[in-house]
Amino acid sequence: MEEQQIIGKGTWIDKLADELLERERVLGRSTSLIRVESGLGASGIPHIGSLGDAVRAYGVKLALGNFGYKSELIAYSDDVDGLRKIPEGLPDWLNDHIAKPVSLIPDPFDCHDSYGLHMSSILLDGLDKLGIKYRFERGIDTYRKGLLKEQIHTILVNSKKIGEKIAEMVGQEKYQDILPYFPVCANCGRLYTAIAYEYLPDEKKIKYKCSGSTIGSNILPGCGHDGIADITKDLGKLAWKVEFAARWQVFDIRFEAYGKDIMDSVKVNDWVADEILRFPHPTHVKYEMFLDKGGKKISKSLGNVLTSQAWLRYGNPKSILLLLYKRITGTREIGFEDIPVLMDEYNELENIYFGKIKLDNEMKTIKTKGLYEYVNLLNPPKSPKPYVNYRLLIQLCKIFREHRISRVTKKLIEYGTIKESSPEVEELITLAGNYADDFDKPTKVEVKIDDISKKALSELASVLSSEDEPIDLQNMIYQIAKNNGVQPKDFFRILYQIILASDRGPKLGPFIHDIGRKKVALTISEYV
Repeated sequence: MEEQQIIGKGTWIDKLADELLERERVLGRSTSLIRVESGLGASGIPHIGSLGDAVRAYGVKLALGNFGYKSELIAYSDDVDGLRKIPEGLPDWLNDHIAKPVSLIPDPFDCHDSYGLHMSSILLDGLDKLGIKYRFERGIDTYRKGLLKEQIHTILVNSKKIGEKIAEMVGQEKYQDILPYFPVCANCGRLYTAIAYEYLPDEKKIKYKCSGSTIGSNILPGCGHDGIADITKDLGKLAWKVEFAARWQVFDIRFEAYGKDIMDSVKVNDWVADEILRFPHPTHVKYEMFLDKGGKKISKSLGNVLTSQAWLRYGNPKSILLLLYKRITGTREIGFEDIPVLMDEYNELENIYFGKIKLDNEMKTIKTKGLYEYVNLLNPPKSPKPYVNYRLLIQLCKIFREHRISRVTKKLIEYGTIKESSPEVEELITLAGNYADDFDKPTKVEVKIDDISKKALSELASVLSSEDEPIDLQNMIYQIAKNNGVQPKDFFRILYQIILASDRGPKLGPFIHDIGRKKVALTISEYV
């Protein structure tokens, strides 16, 4: 069997960076500085999915650095975009600003210069907390400084050809009749209602009429203003079908990931970049969207947004990075209940990285260690940090609500789980405590239980729910396993899986006593 070649750290990120470099060699372009880009939506509350775009692009930047190439991430805020919908929970007065550029709308929270800057700042705060380094660029500055004026001119001169190609490629016919550029109406300040119908190339001006537009299923009337806008001075915006291409050329972007919801836009932009602007489009990777636990797309307007700020109340930055770097393919449903799994999974990665857990497959070991390094942004610690099973902490935090850190720490030392207190363990207790306080219902995990084990579990549940306190609970569990023909170590493992979703844990007798016998009996009964 042919030996599989390891590229870089052995992850999908390394493979992608390698493909990018190979393509750049074929194109013959300079690789003295390779820019990767992430577009930041500024029209709604940024969620984990929005963050994922930038985090994954940063992963490629890290891989390029590991291969010896200088690289940087451009985080581009699309804050000239018009407000299409009011996100759930925001004030109704925003209705007066529908279709206006988000950078020209007041901040509903009164802490930033505009609505757009407020939304961008939430995402940038998330990136900062994860340790992602970037260069921030705003759409409003890009247009006001005239950085795209040459690209806008070239696109408008070729608008007929582009309109026909858009219709041919994705079946959208409107750009055969209108220009792929929206000026901001000089009279009402709206973007999408001002329809550009003629370009005067010598003057670099467009003629438009504010005749209205359809946004989603809503018809938005225009103010009727007839105007002329100068593309070099007046504020306006290229349509999405062509704007990425202009941006790629101006910032010399070589890589950008995209979600499958904008696949058509990317397809057209690639063609515009290659054929109209004569700038080879960037290397791409398509990723699937994150869904909520009900299988619905996470949406700013639906109000089912899971922000990094909310996540970091319960999980550390490493748990988000693990979620985003584990893989890029496949649709995933995510929710707060994934946090305990990811927290414990990161600890397992760390144990593999430092040789505490051995895998039987060398290739898997290399990839797992590579993933651990990327989750640590290619700057892994020199030694493992103290860690305690996250679900064990949740259970203890439910018992001890007052003087929580000191009392949970004392129990962990009693169990022999840790030798002494540490800032890392205290931070874990705080996170798990927040989780215990905010989510009463424990996450149920799948446990394989055969009929013999079920019989033993039923017997144990019955003993635990009785009024009589067992003299030696640890020994009694051992005897119930033996009497039912179950290997005690297998029985203990099943109990740890049911209570902690782990194969191991503290000594079971005292631990069950601390949680509460009847509570554990109820949990066991749910599985039986």
